[in-house]
Amino acid sequence: MKQNSRRRLILMIMAIGVGAALIAAIKYAADWYLDYRQEKQLQTLTLNDNAFSEENVVRMAKSLAESPFLPPANNLPKDLAALNYDEHRDIRFSRENGPWFGKRLPFEIQFFHLGSLFQTSVVVNEVINGQSHPLPYAPAYFDYGKNKLDTKAFAKLGYAGFRLHAPLNTDAYYDELISFLGASYFRALGKGQKYGLSARGLAIDTAVQTGEEFPIFREFWVVRPKRKSESVTVYALLDSQSVTGAYKFIITPGENTVVEVDMVLFPRKEINKLGIAPLTSMYLFGENTKNKFDDHRPEVHDSDGLLVWNGQGEWLWRPLDNSKHLRISDFVDNNPKGFGLLQRDKDPAHYLDFETHYEQRPSVWVEPIGDWGKGQVELVEIPSAQEIHDNIVAYWVPKKRVKPLKPLRYQYRLYWFSKMPVEKVPGDITATYTGIGGVSGMLETNKRKFVIDFDILNMEKEVKDGIASLDVSASEGEIVGKHLMYNPLTKGLTAYIDFVPNGKTSELRAAVVKKGKNISEVWSYQWLP
Repeated sequence: MKQNSRRRLILMIMAIGVGAALIAAIKYAADWYLDYRQEKQLQTLTLNDNAFSEENVVRMAKSLAESPFLPPANNLPKDLAALNYDEHRDIRFSRENGPWFGKRLPFEIQFFHLGSLFQTSVVVNEVINGQSHPLPYAPAYFDYGKNKLDTKAFAKLGYAGFRLHAPLNTDAYYDELISFLGASYFRALGKGQKYGLSARGLAIDTAVQTGEEFPIFREFWVVRPKRKSESVTVYALLDSQSVTGAYKFIITPGENTVVEVDMVLFPRKEINKLGIAPLTSMYLFGENTKNKFDDHRPEVHDSDGLLVWNGQGEWLWRPLDNSKHLRISDFVDNNPKGFGLLQRDKDPAHYLDFETHYEQRPSVWVEPIGDWGKGQVELVEIPSAQEIHDNIVAYWVPKKRVKPLKPLRYQYRLYWFSKMPVEKVPGDITATYTGIGGVSGMLETNKRKFVIDFDILNMEKEVKDGIASLDVSASEGEIVGKHLMYNPLTKGLTAYIDFVPNGKTSELRAAVVKKGKNISEVWSYQWLP
């Protein structure tokens, strides 16, 4: 950054009444920002007189990919690194000192403090009228609670991440809307929701024996919104051992909050498995989980199923599970119409947890923009014994191999929703149960029984007359019984399936059909011996 540009930034801050300590911190951070650029050999791409453009971020990503990956330095002061979880949580952002507070903007920005588990600093810049300026660390932004810390040593600290707030639920309060914190993770909220699953910028080699690679967002540019803006835009620079990337996020809050993502990737080398639009969630146990937990709650999960709308127009529902073994499911497709991890069960009586409120967790739907070509939606379910761990991952894997320095572009929308954002066939699958097969009093341990609830109303006569029926198949083993009936409790339909395994992994499918056409989602289930 040029000296005269840095001076203008300091004078601008002085004009709005910021104290001398904050000004000094800004100057130190501006010097650190320039050192970072020089370290990454990006000084030739430094924004000309602070002028910002999307093309410059793409150029930076391309330039970065042409040199070896350099891990971010960890210069965290010892007293911050030594903070435990609760001590770190005691450091809170002081909203009234925030850079957008009191400016009558539709959004506010707040920062996450480094320390404890979060030891990698990211650069955060603000773009105002096409000009970029760093938003450096300042002690005045934080309330340190009971912690006794020497903030004089934090001048060049930076941030762990940031979050944006907006009047999401009421005009009188700025609710947390979206946060970017840790690696390339981010998560958002729609109206009336509580944080649950997360999205990521990219997934690399997930569930591969060589180990997963976690790209990071090194730098952000947040565009200051106008007073009547309905959306806020964030740009990000991604980096890892295998790839760099330039990202653009357009975030629009609402009943369903929408995050439109536009990314350009520059691979440094060939990548075994590239995961586009990855979603990460938690499923500990639910109705279909057989390795039960000693827990007073009936269910514990942030998401309960994967929904896929494939290129042929078929809707597939895969109930999540937490089995004793790693499970990987691939749904091969060409130009998918969408996929997502859903929290479909919204009944608080099914969770009995009035602190975490799992029924208020959002669902997230990925809507591709343009043709994504051939590939597969991949679901990874990892065994887990605690609800603090995310153990569910879903993403798109393109079939075409990744070539070094050959750019890849993907665009998509992420809907953080309670109400499905796209029209779909009726016949939602609302519950899956499983147990020993056979009939009451005559259970047969060699059989498994699956019971599936479909949200298909006013079908009692069609089922009785055989106009609506159940179509079931298994890739391995044998379906020895199937029955579809009207459910007087749900007013929908319930299917009963008896399955005899043969010791091999089997993919089971079931759907309600009428006149040869599906009138429900396709129930898809992976049976592991």
